[in-house]
Amino acid sequence: MTMFNDGNRTLQDRYNGRAVADKIVELVETSTFNDEFKAFVESVPFFFLATSAGDNTDCSFKGGEPGFVRVTAPDQLIFPDYDGNRMYKSLGNILQNPNVGLLFMKFGEEEGEGAMYLRLRISGKASIHDNHDALSSYAGAKRIVQVAVTHIFPNCPRYIPHMELVSPSRHIPKTDEEQPTPAWKNVPPIAELLDD
Repeated sequence: MTMFNDGNRTLQDRYNGRAVADKIVELVETSTFNDEFKAFVESVPFFFLATSAGDNTDCSFKGGEPGFVRVTAPDQLIFPDYDGNRMYKSLGNILQNPNVGLLFMKFGEEEGEGAMYLRLRISGKASIHDNHDALSSYAGAKRIVQVAVTHIFPNCPRYIPHMELVSPSRHIPKTDEEQPTPAWKNVPPIAELLDD
């Protein structure tokens, strides 16, 4: 079972969890999107991306309009990489180690209110594409990240707080609409280094 490593198994055995872990995986883990998973992923305005390469571990927030993450095959999704702080923490890790974890969550619904899924974990191998066919369909995208999915795991929504989205970020790129300059780009030592 590739979902667990030796460390996972050691703790499952230490805390009497192996049988439960195996049964949960048997019941809910998959490597392909069903209609509900696809709808959930494509409905959220953000997700969290975990990457790691050597000692460089990173978790970043990725946001956009609902639908900015697209399921493009039963075992594949894409998302745009927008203008950022030029550190390339996530993408640099992907170049060194393509293994990624994506966490999709909804905060505005309670379990039992008709919300089928409130948390979905996706693991896979990511690749970076400067000339992907979908690039032109995303306003403001610099490149496309494609993820070949290995695990999809709907996760218990316990402990997820109930919060409401007040408004989307004003920095989300839109066609024919100029976005405001983020404050960090106006810091003099940084501003003089930027060419856009």
